[in-house]
Amino acid sequence: MTSKKPEHCIGALRLLGVMLGLSAALVACTQTAEVVTASVPDDYRQRHPIAITEANRSIVVFVGHARGGLSAPQRTDIMGLAQVWVREGTGAIVADVPVDTANARAAAASFREIQSVLMAGGVPSRAITVRHYRPDDPRTLPTIKLSYPKISAVAGPCGLWPEDLGPNIDNSGYNENRPYHNFGCATQRNLAAMIDNPADLEQPRPEAPAYTARRSIAFDKYRKGTSTATAYPEADKAKLSDTGK
Repeated sequence: MTSKKPEHCIGALRLLGVMLGLSAALVACTQTAEVVTASVPDDYRQRHPIAITEANRSIVVFVGHARGGLSAPQRTDIMGLAQVWVREGTGAIVADVPVDTANARAAAASFREIQSVLMAGGVPSRAITVRHYRPDDPRTLPTIKLSYPKISAVAGPCGLWPEDLGPNIDNSGYNENRPYHNFGCATQRNLAAMIDNPADLEQPRPEAPAYTARRSIAFDKYRKGTSTATAYPEADKAKLSDTGK
């Protein structure tokens, strides 16, 4: 004896199948596949970004055991350090002064002169910190080290080669025509080292006031209909040839 499915059951199954098909189609429409092309290389600026961080700037002052004081070049270096600290320093100047060494007395006298030079350069006394140390290697000449923190731009490290440059079964970037990992790292590192103000990487500097005297002269010439270009009558006297006239 055989039994037949009712017609309404068959219709319900068909409706369920249509609904499942529609839901699958909607899910497929909402999913976006990532398109990767071999002709578009990786951006070296994203692979080796320039970061803004706080780093130390330091100089070393050599002190002999029989001399307590600074030489003329050393005073110039310390005065330059003081002037730069006023512009870019973000913390106190730390002076590492040696103790229990052959030049300890001379180093103490030299530090007193260093402190006076720094204060003459605009560094307040509360911004100078002394830190004594004993050198690990007795053969080296103990020195006075002056350091302070500053905002700086850094990039790298460079010289990383995670993959071979040539064709290799493990080197997928070679077949996709992508630049090697270390590409552009030296350029980013050199650019970060040459930046005078790291804030320029984040925002532009404000405009300086206009030169009112020169602007008034240019506007006056413009109103009269004459040329606003600056004339340099002495410029032709430095020429060695009239070629091109």
